[in-house]
Amino acid sequence: MYGIIDCDNCYVSCERVFRPDLKDKPVVVLSNNDGCVVARSNEAKKMGIKAGTPYFQLAEQFPNLKIVVFSSNYELYGELTSRVVSIISKEAPAYFRYSIDECFVYLDGMEHLDLKAWGEELHKKIKRNVGMPVSIGLAPNKTLAKMASHFAKKYQGYRHCCMIDTDEKRIKALKLYPIDEVWGIGRRYAARLEALGVKTAYDFAEHNQSWVRATFNNIVIERIWRELNGEDCVPNEEMAKKKSICTSRSFNGMITDLDGLRTHVSNYAARCAEKLRQQGTVASIVGVFLNTNAFREDMPQYWNFQEMRLLTPSSSTVTIVKAANEVLQKLYRQGYHYKKAGVIVMGIGPNSPIQQDLFDTNAEQFEKMKRLDAVIDRINKVNGTETIVLGSQQYTQKDGKGKANVFANAIKHDFKSKNPTTRWSDIIVLK
Repeated sequence: MYGIIDCDNCYVSCERVFRPDLKDKPVVVLSNNDGCVVARSNEAKKMGIKAGTPYFQLAEQFPNLKIVVFSSNYELYGELTSRVVSIISKEAPAYFRYSIDECFVYLDGMEHLDLKAWGEELHKKIKRNVGMPVSIGLAPNKTLAKMASHFAKKYQGYRHCCMIDTDEKRIKALKLYPIDEVWGIGRRYAARLEALGVKTAYDFAEHNQSWVRATFNNIVIERIWRELNGEDCVPNEEMAKKKSICTSRSFNGMITDLDGLRTHVSNYAARCAEKLRQQGTVASIVGVFLNTNAFREDMPQYWNFQEMRLLTPSSSTVTIVKAANEVLQKLYRQGYHYKKAGVIVMGIGPNSPIQQDLFDTNAEQFEKMKRLDAVIDRINKVNGTETIVLGSQQYTQKDGKGKANVFANAIKHDFKSKNPTTRWSDIIVLK
């Protein structure tokens, strides 16, 4: 039996943990650079606020309505969801964190328990200890567990935990579940299935396997079909570790100079390195892409991508940032207004053992970088992200008096909340 624990309206729920006054009020969280809506409370959804709505349009579309707005605060969201995962790790025999707001659990050996009651109690414990509401789905495979969590979230009668443990429940759930909501069915395949008359998960599951093979010739789609029919066939190792990691953002405005681009690319590369270390892997290829604003047809357009292979696979921030900046130097062209950049690390493998290049004699430096990263990660965990950064991750901006001010990042977040769990400067003061 599998389970999935899904944080309800994750970003909004994180903001509400330290703002109980926001209960029952419409709340939205914006994307990087305060661009558009990426998370909404149930109250905001009922008002008709759509995901992806540009921030500047909120006042136009919903005049005279009080909407609470927050900038993305990933430091806060990562900390609180890590506390949720910490509780889950003590309650389940095995678990895997699938995303920032979702965690799979493997419940082998717990068949003697009332798993429905176990799920309801786990929800209560997380809500009491962290303040985060979660929905829990239990089923014989991961696809059905995702489906069950949807019903747990949608219908209060399940008391935050829905279990699909019989064929009768499975068939009933399939008939109620739209095909475009099925885990692993993207928009392209959903549109194709709907054109073939497949409207629900049940419609898809009722077709025979030979039809699925002949129509799609895709092993992933076939696995989904098998799981909807009750089999357990999505390998655990396929979810375990990412095969590539990308960090990219659109800029707040447009950038023309190389130094400005270098700040952003250095921050993205550093984030990729952190993610590699978090999952215990190293990368052998560092790629960078750069593009202008495709919507500004009045300006010259440019898009390019290049990559560099590392002599020795690494997760070192210094190594990956240095490689990314060398690639950026080759990509950069003067005379363009750049809107977006990104860093992609590929060729990912385990961090031990590492196959070093025959001609790379700098093994001592490699171990030194590992120790340095470990110290920086520990300090940033205790004192807050970006307490220690590389010099290339900072940018200098002059104020109206010509005085240079140095900032750690270049992201617009005018409505960002505090970080009371990770920064001493933001700690809550009781009166």
